[in-house]
Amino acid sequence: MRVKRGAEKNRKHKKVLEQTKGFRLSYSKLYRRAREALLHAKQYSYGHRRKRQGQFRRLWIQRINAGLSEHEMSYSTFINVLKTKNIEINRKILADLALNNSEAFAEIVKAVK
Repeated sequence: MRVKRGAEKNRKHKKVLEQTKGFRLSYSKLYRRAREALLHAKQYSYGHRRKRQGQFRRLWIQRINAGLSEHEMSYSTFINVLKTKNIEINRKILADLALNNSEAFAEIVKAVK
């Protein structure tokens, strides 16, 4: 007895083509090309989710450094003195203070100097 899979195949193909909507050229139109593109896209998204944390850290460091330029202090010396004085504030909070609350950031810089 043979198995008729028409409806199941259509559902499977439709699901893949919906996920690849917006891809360029035939990668969003043809099932075989779309499936390959989707496999690559999922690998990239997995890897880039891990890279995102490092990108945020770099952004925070840039913002802290920009805030410190007003106080004529370098980022490396600031972080070093923070560690020697056992002031435990992470870079995310420091970057937010430098960007949104310059008075509080100035107080921290004053405490470090």
